[in-house]
Amino acid sequence: MVQGRGIEVDCVPVARLAEAIDSPTDVVAFSAVQSMTGELADLEAVAAAAAHHSAMTVVDATQACGWLPLDAGRFDAVACGAYKWLLSPRGTAFMSVRPELRERLTPHGAGWYAADDPYSSFYGPPLRLATGARRLDASPAWFPWVGTAPALELLLEVGIEAIHEHDVQLANLFRQGLGLEPGDSAIVSVEAPRAEEALRGTLVMAAARSGLLRTSWHLYNVEDDVGRVLELLSAGVPRSAP
Repeated sequence: MVQGRGIEVDCVPVARLAEAIDSPTDVVAFSAVQSMTGELADLEAVAAAAAHHSAMTVVDATQACGWLPLDAGRFDAVACGAYKWLLSPRGTAFMSVRPELRERLTPHGAGWYAADDPYSSFYGPPLRLATGARRLDASPAWFPWVGTAPALELLLEVGIEAIHEHDVQLANLFRQGLGLEPGDSAIVSVEAPRAEEALRGTLVMAAARSGLLRTSWHLYNVEDDVGRVLELLSAGVPRSAP
């Protein structure tokens, strides 16, 4: 437990998140998918437990949106950086909030773009905030949004359900090649002490840190990519996941 400014923060394993929610809980803040391991939170169980105890839910969906079907309406706030699975440049992000929560939020960074009619709100007081979610918007990073728009169009054209099936299938093909049981995530983390050395100078982009190899399988990957990574790692990867 961490305490400060009158707030108590309890950190629990993602698998125990729903059962850890009780009557004193005010806010449940968690990641829909764990970045390091790819472990999925039980979204339905967490939403149900939070609703039962009248706790607010705040979800980081950066590692989920783009491959994992997710109903943002089940939670009070869902935030997502678009530079991961949404295939967008750094500098764009999204947040959804329930109307009742929106009324409680103070848009400290509000500017001209947070107005109902931004292009008539460049100059002079008073600041006229939009009545809807736009009141939480910041002035956009123009060029990153130019790249984000076609990326989102592509993802919607393919369909998140289809992408989910494709990504998890490739991840499980990779797990099978390592002698691991199938999983439900597009992220696979394994103990691979020599992975960084094996992948150096290749076209494989993966995170190799502290003896862990973390791979993320997505729309742009095919089965041949799985075979290529397994081939590069064949020098010796322990057949176990953290």
